[in-house]
Amino acid sequence: YHLIMIALNKKHQARVNKAVYWLTKYNTANDMRNDADGDGNEKMYTKYDNLCQKTFDKYEEYTSELPVREVKQIEKSELY
Repeated sequence: YHLIMIALNKKHQARVNKAVYWLTKYNTANDMRNDADGDGNEKMYTKYDNLCQKTFDKYEEYTSELPVREVKQIEKSELY
């Protein structure tokens, strides 16, 4: 599912959308990583661990271009 978040300033909406998109992808990969860890499946754990790193890097790439208050709003959401 994809959560829509309204940016505090309209001019930042596209970047907020992208940050939220990558955070959602990270959350999915993190859930899969936790499942693999619980199952003791090292191969799948490594796969999803790498995916977690890539997706979180993308999230940080977009949030690094946002004002602090926009990032704080994302971090206060249920996604974070």
